[in-house]
Amino acid sequence: MHYSNHPVTKEYRQILRRTTTPTENMLWRRLKGKQLDGLRFRQQHGYGPYVLDFYCPSLRLCIELDGNIHDEEQVRLKDEERTEFLCEQRIHVLRFRNKDVETDVDGVLNRVREYINKCITQGTAVVQTPTPLT
Repeated sequence: MHYSNHPVTKEYRQILRRTTTPTENMLWRRLKGKQLDGLRFRQQHGYGPYVLDFYCPSLRLCIELDGNIHDEEQVRLKDEERTEFLCEQRIHVLRFRNKDVETDVDGVLNRVREYINKCITQGTAVVQTPTPLT
């Protein structure tokens, strides 16, 4: 089965890129063009039935930004289902609250770097949800 950027989701992914949130824009400005340790990230990358906020193919790393809507039970359950699917596909998921990006984007990037370094040095990758930066 074709999982990455399936043609069926192309138009939806394009719409998402044109209508990104200010928080997504804030993080994307710091990820695009291999600015984070020379790693290439994609924005609104399709994988299976999902569209990932940010994806680094070389590390199989997904970064998701969660606003207040993700506090709702139904959305939280869908997030868990999505993370489980991605984990089964050997894609590692880091989730951050929008608030964390808005108040400390450098801290978020440092958390991503820590995760990447941990995976590289240990030779492992574990789906992890960072605790909010407070």
